Amino acid sequence: MESRRIVLAVTGGIAAYKAPDLLRQLKKAGHEVRCVLTRSASEFVSPLVLQTLSGQPVRQNLFDPAEEGEIDHIGLADWAELVIVAPATADLLARMVHGRADDLVTAVLLATRAPVLVAPAMNVNMWSHPATQANVAALAERGVLRVGPEAGELACGWEGLGRMAEPAAIVAAAETALTPKGLVGETVVVTAGGTAEPIDAVRSVTNRSTGKMGFAIAEEAVRRGARVTLVVGPTVGIETPPGVERIDVGTAAQMRDAVLAELPAATIVIKAAAVADFRPAHAEERKIKKEALEEGSGLHLELVPTVDILREVCASEGERIVVGFAAESHDVAGAAKRKIARKGCDLLVANDISRTDAGFGTDDNAVLFVTPGGEVEELPLLPKREVAAQLFDRIEKLARERRT
Repeated sequence: MESRRIVLAVTGGIAAYKAPDLLRQLKKAGHEVRCVLTRSASEFVSPLVLQTLSGQPVRQNLFDPAEEGEIDHIGLADWAELVIVAPATADLLARMVHGRADDLVTAVLLATRAPVLVAPAMNVNMWSHPATQANVAALAERGVLRVGPEAGELACGWEGLGRMAEPAAIVAAAETALTPKGLVGETVVVTAGGTAEPIDAVRSVTNRSTGKMGFAIAEEAVRRGARVTLVVGPTVGIETPPGVERIDVGTAAQMRDAVLAELPAATIVIKAAAVADFRPAHAEERKIKKEALEEGSGLHLELVPTVDILREVCASEGERIVVGFAAESHDVAGAAKRKIARKGCDLLVANDISRTDAGFGTDDNAVLFVTPGGEVEELPLLPKREVAAQLFDRIEKLARERRT
């Protein structure tokens, strides 16, 4: 996403050691970051490290004339497009609830009109204490955003909820907070990954889809405020984006059943999965043994078509936007035009699977957007997250046109 102005407030907890990594990741994402510290935070993390990584002076004191001369705390509060508090200690949460402004961090928090995102970190008993839970609830009612805490082994030796969210999760939550919420009120169903059609107890007909594109689409939909359900074929090693409801399936028939079950509530359906076009007519319950075949003979499979989920969704009752995907190896634009005419969806996203730098298994994609009227718009090679953002820009435009 485009560069945004972020104030990173670091408080005095052991999890402050993660602040430099968080800062580095925010900078890597292209954001401009200024750091403010509580008096005790510098006991856990060096201000010099944060200053070096941010390229900006680090502010620690509310009443230091030299620091206020650089930019006063009101100016800093006004400058921010987002304030992140990481770690947010139990004491800091309590002071936020009561509107304290007795140090630089709380003064900035009280003065800013920007969204505030807190990443709590504390002992498990402190987190579960009724006072802390009441404070968290009060801040949520005021619109303060929260990421974490996570469960695990804590620095104090206890185990349970209280560990600060990892920097990557905080960055993702920050970008969600900064993304315009053009999909509030929308319910989005996304399919991702391939399907696996069984041959026998251990073998299946499948494809090389990893699901990365579908996961990126689901993540972007959440950022824009939608309620999101992700129907996923067999995938490995991809974490479900925060805020996404995930349904795991295996075969094309199972994916169809899951999609149709979610369809009545869906206002947007995006079929990014690479659904198998064919399945074995008969699947053996046991593993087929090679020695059971006659010597020199092969294994012959009869393949039959699978269900056409996209066409069925397009033909279903209800006002919704339906987006299909097409993985093509040649004549990509021509094949995509024929497919959108056949299926009846509102937009088709086509990609050339013969490219080695895009598509299956990569972090990037080069796609064509094809409309029912046959208009073709080609995007350059982009990260799949950016492709997802470009897709939703067009979906939101289409939704606005329909409303008017």
